[in-house]
Amino acid sequence: MHAAVLGSPVGHSLSPVLHTAAYRALGLDDWVYTAHECTEDQLAAFVDGLDERWAGLSLTMPLKRVALEVATDASPLAAAVGAANTLVFDGRRYADNTDVHGIVGALGAVSGRAVVLGAGGTAQAALAALQQLGIEQVDVLVRDLSRTTELRATAERLGVAPEIHAALADPARFVDGADVVISTLPAGAADHIGCRGAGTVLDVVYAPWPTKFAQQATGARVVSGLEMLLHQAVEQVRLMTGKPGPVEAMRAALDAAVAARR
Repeated sequence: MHAAVLGSPVGHSLSPVLHTAAYRALGLDDWVYTAHECTEDQLAAFVDGLDERWAGLSLTMPLKRVALEVATDASPLAAAVGAANTLVFDGRRYADNTDVHGIVGALGAVSGRAVVLGAGGTAQAALAALQQLGIEQVDVLVRDLSRTTELRATAERLGVAPEIHAALADPARFVDGADVVISTLPAGAADHIGCRGAGTVLDVVYAPWPTKFAQQATGARVVSGLEMLLHQAVEQVRLMTGKPGPVEAMRAALDAAVAARR
């Protein structure tokens, strides 16, 4: 059986490390997981070219929204979020969003006021994760309010009401003292943000780690994007193989791969 991670760029992805470790731990010795460069306009053709040996795909930037366009069915969560990072081939092209699972698992028990940085597909997943965690007071900081249509649609489908601000250039009044801060921005885009007095800070960027944003969150409980990556991959393994993802084996492989890159 085959599975893979698709995205552009995708060379930095540690998903092959995680999924391969899971297959070995589960005794799925005939399963193979690879990485493929793929842009939005190439995804449909890539999926059309797959045969019955394919179990599923992990989808990273920039494919999380277009994934729903190539799916024939979607989980209620993926439909509500409006983005998917997983396609499972079970007679259907079934789209799901394990980023939500990843964010919830990475953050653990948190409460209070949350701030989300960014408005892309991962920010949409963050709204769903915060809803699952019971956090109702959410500020979303973006550069351009005109590019928040999908995010607003996600909030409406989820039945949540975040405050959205064009405040990424000067975010201190929102992030300083926040109980939870989640950056969904690309590498380097949050380098100017300090998060003074914040409680828990999650940066979804994990390569290289620590990011400047994470280093500047002094006094906060800083959570690496590696934790989110791990937990979302555990759920993907379950969806694709039908077996529980072996968390500890996957974590050990991830830690070893990160150490080898230093």
